[in-house]
This record gives sequence, structure tokens and C-alpha cells, in this order.
Amino acid sequence: MASILLACCAAHTHAAESIPRAAYQYRDTLIRAAHAVWGLDAPVAVLAAQVHTESLWKADAVSPAGAMGIAQIMPSTARWLPDIAPALRGTSPAPYNPGWALRAMCEYDLWLYDRQSAMSAGATLASCDRMSFALSGYNGGLGWVKKDRLKARDRGLEPDRYAAVAPVNAGRSRAAWKENRDYVRRIMARQELYLIWGPGVACE
Repeated sequence: MASILLACCAAHTHAAESIPRAAYQYRDTLIRAAHAVWGLDAPVAVLAAQVHTESLWKADAVSPAGAMGIAQIMPSTARWLPDIAPALRGTSPAPYNPGWALRAMCEYDLWLYDRQSAMSAGATLASCDRMSFALSGYNGGLGWVKKDRLKARDRGLEPDRYAAVAPVNAGRSRAAWKENRDYVRRIMARQELYLIWGPGVACE
């Protein structure tokens, strides 16, 4: 059922939207960053959809919460990212510089993606679930992903399936929780727009 809903959302998004003109200015920068961090099979379509969702490809975007730039990176995250991304070490945080910000986004996404399996006690997560959990962490923090997955497990749900965890709220305000779930849904649907740029993540 979840896969059917995702397919419907993807089709609706594709029909209702198009790639913003501004995206083409940064397409090659994003693809280079994605390949450098994730490898040649990088989920370029998902990463592009993430930028689309975060900022509509506006390098000078600022959110009411203080997130900055094309990848909407919070100041505290910008200061911390060089600690987990060797390629960013020795650089000054520059969230308004699209080259720095897109590389930082790719690095942070992969860091979050890699940590999902570590939370699964050896279980193998499907790529769709891992990516969905990673995106949820980018938006709301890895700590909330862990709490939601643990609460799902305690309820007898499958903590390694994003569709099973998505209805669970471990304590966030309803508005924050809903925004987080909408964030993941929009990105995974919008990747359909960007499949001409590179691979996406299949959800079946």
C-alpha cells in the first residue's frame, strides 16, 4: 500500500512541477559532489530533489529557523560538519557558497545513511528505507530518528521499515513531526523530476 501511495505522489508531483530554471546552474556542481562522496552510483535524483525541497535552488535562501543557503544548513551543523567529512576539514563553513554547501549536504546525507544500518542490529535495510531515514535525520536530527525507531520497535512495529516508523512520534510537537514526514515524502516523490540527471532510489 505504501509503495502505491508513493507512486501516486510521485506521479502527481511530476505532473504538477518542473525542474526550476535555477537548478541547471548548479546541476554539474551537485553531480560532481554526489559522485565524489557517494560514488558513481550516487542517488543524484534524490539529492537534487532534496535541494529543490530545501531552497528551490536559491543560494541565498534563509529559513525562519536560521537555516542557510542552497542546502539550508543550520549554523551549528555547518560548524560540526568538518568533523565528520574529511574533504571539508580545513575549510571555513560557507553555507552560502553553493559548492561548499552541496558537498556538505552530500557528506551529511551519506553519514546519516551509513548510520541507519548500525541502528539495525545487523539487519539489512532496503535502500528506500535507509534513504528515507537519512532524509528524516537531515531535517529533524538523527536523535529523533533513533527515538522514533525505538518506539516503533517497542510497539511491535518494524523499526527497519520507514513506512512502519513514519506514523510514530517519539515526542516532537505535532507540527515538527508532520513537517518532518512531509519533508521525506516530498523529496522521495520529487526525485522523479530529476531521474534524467542520475539514479534515484526505488521504493517498492
